[in-house]
Amino acid sequence: MRILIAGTAYPLRGGIAHYNALLARALSARHAVETITFKRQYPSLLFPGSSQKETADTPPAPPAPQLIDSVNPANWVAVGREVRRRGPDLLLMKYWLPFFGPCFGTIARTAKRGTGTKVVYICDNVVPHERRPGDVVFTRYAFAPADGFIVQSDAVERDLLRMVPQARYRKVPHPVYTLFGDAIPRDRARTALGIAEEKVLLFFGYVRAYKGLQVLLDAVAALREPVRLLVVGEFYDDEKKYREQIARLGLAGRVTVESAYVPNDRVGLYFSAADAVVLPYLSATQSGIAQIAYHFSLPVIATDVGGLAEVVRDGETGFVVAPGDPAALAAAIGRFYAEGRREAFTLRAGEERKRYSWDAMVGAIEELAG
Repeated sequence: MRILIAGTAYPLRGGIAHYNALLARALSARHAVETITFKRQYPSLLFPGSSQKETADTPPAPPAPQLIDSVNPANWVAVGREVRRRGPDLLLMKYWLPFFGPCFGTIARTAKRGTGTKVVYICDNVVPHERRPGDVVFTRYAFAPADGFIVQSDAVERDLLRMVPQARYRKVPHPVYTLFGDAIPRDRARTALGIAEEKVLLFFGYVRAYKGLQVLLDAVAALREPVRLLVVGEFYDDEKKYREQIARLGLAGRVTVESAYVPNDRVGLYFSAADAVVLPYLSATQSGIAQIAYHFSLPVIATDVGGLAEVVRDGETGFVVAPGDPAALAAAIGRFYAEGRREAFTLRAGEERKRYSWDAMVGAIEELAG
């Protein structure tokens, strides 16, 4: 089968680019796969980060042709015609934000016209965490020409069926990320990061309001014993208010903030240094951060929102608590250390990652394309 993946890919950066690189690698074992990406993914006025380009010394994949302009309708038609010219059996696109609905929907319609090309979306979200006018209209437009969908959690499955009741779809757990190398000894990672504390937690990824960092900071302040919290990722929310909260809670000596995008070749350093990853989300569908944690056999302490409780097995690979509750989160962190759960949870997390293979994703895509 000839497959064309259209979406975020190297030389662009971020979790979706990483996902698409691993997806292309997995599909390439049995199919002819090519990828195209954006020449303009977000207009600068709508992009809160510092750069949209990958900075890692070791690229996750060869650079994909940069053809797509997310805000130019004439370009969408031209790209659709280019896809049609290439004649793939399957056009595969990851869907995470309705902003891209008009772009993806037009490319899909144009590519399918007069051909046998099928269109499948891998849905990170159907309804976004931060709602905006036009979300439903844009998503319906994108989904109308689709022949199938992949969802990766119960929450997204429910959202898809509310939007497209007769959708043809498969549910497959979000596979693990394997781009970041293997774990290194904890002591060595901590020495490299200048960490002396015995207890270390990690909050990783883009900082947005819905991810609940403010709740985690309150929880850390409530802990009886000191814990070093690493906050690692670019802020897509007002960084100043978090800095002020850290100062107000007297946490300046216990919280390390690395407010920048982390290149692929340094991701493993932070995960290797931590005892557990904390996902204090206020809302979610799923989180790729949990799959990075499992790649490093790292326990996860998460809130019961979206599909997180489907991934984090409460009492086995971590703990699951109510969202927006600093006391409950602090109690779970305290229990993790007081009961000496790190070793058992780490062992179980290493076993759990076997459930999140790329083979299952490839099989589901093949079924929908058949």
